[in-house]
Amino acid sequence: MSVRIGLGIANFPFEEPRGFWRWVEQCEAGDVDSIWQTDRLIGAQPFLESMSTMAALAGATERLKFGMNVVVVPFRDPLVLAKECATIDFLSDGRLLPAFGVGGAVAPEFRATSRPMAGRGGLADEALRLMARLWAGEAVTCAGEHYDYRDAVIAPLPVQQPLPLWIGGDSKAAIRRTATIGSGWLGGLHSPAQVARVVPAIKAAAAAAGRTIDEDHYGAAFAYRFGSPDDAAVQRLAAGFRRRLPDVDPDGYFAVGDAGRIRERIAEYVAAGASKFVLRPIADGDAEMRAQTQRLIEDVLPAVHERAATPA
Repeated sequence: MSVRIGLGIANFPFEEPRGFWRWVEQCEAGDVDSIWQTDRLIGAQPFLESMSTMAALAGATERLKFGMNVVVVPFRDPLVLAKECATIDFLSDGRLLPAFGVGGAVAPEFRATSRPMAGRGGLADEALRLMARLWAGEAVTCAGEHYDYRDAVIAPLPVQQPLPLWIGGDSKAAIRRTATIGSGWLGGLHSPAQVARVVPAIKAAAAAAGRTIDEDHYGAAFAYRFGSPDDAAVQRLAAGFRRRLPDVDPDGYFAVGDAGRIRERIAEYVAAGASKFVLRPIADGDAEMRAQTQRLIEDVLPAVHERAATPA
């Protein structure tokens, strides 16, 4: 099992665009595995659009991988999305890590764009299968429930063959979708205990479908901070968590303290079956983002990556 740590952002935590690019340069120079962008199309808070951010990262970096955590398929046309992914993977020489979902029940984009929430799972299933065929170089002709294509073909193709197709979500439908269509699973807001429930369920469903998911293709995400639970940034994040999930203790979803505490939380997820991570710094502004990232690079990544590279 290869344990690797990436970093992610949701809303834009930097004071200006140059602050973001300095942070990307810091990650590129360090041992950060990848950068991830949360998908949000509307809202008062600033969010970068996922696909254009991936394209920008392809040109701004040489080593880093990058992915979407996770891009919502029903918001986008699958031919356009497949073409975007193929182009970005081609131009980055195979560094795109695409991950997909159907959108949460409270996602404001459905209401704002009058898109129906009902049936979005079936739409996503059909779209993802079409995209996988396009990435493989097929000329796709189909008359499906949602899409009607005639001799649709794209070029250039992705460098990665097959292009990874990771799935997010923990519902029964998401577990089935991962087992039957996906090549990996990326958890979002999940505790180690929840990951320990989802991973075996995906493996069982994949086996029932006559498929296997690589043991290295299960991921988890959590927020971290070198500091104290009393820090203002932690308190704001915890308050937002409690508004969404009032009956759940947010401490099970964050890691706040010293390097040992963060490494302990990573180990808990590894024990639950995850080996790929998207860690979100709990930080406000350029200086805090860079400081939190540097502490992770110096005090956590060497121990985690080196231990994972050492045979048992």
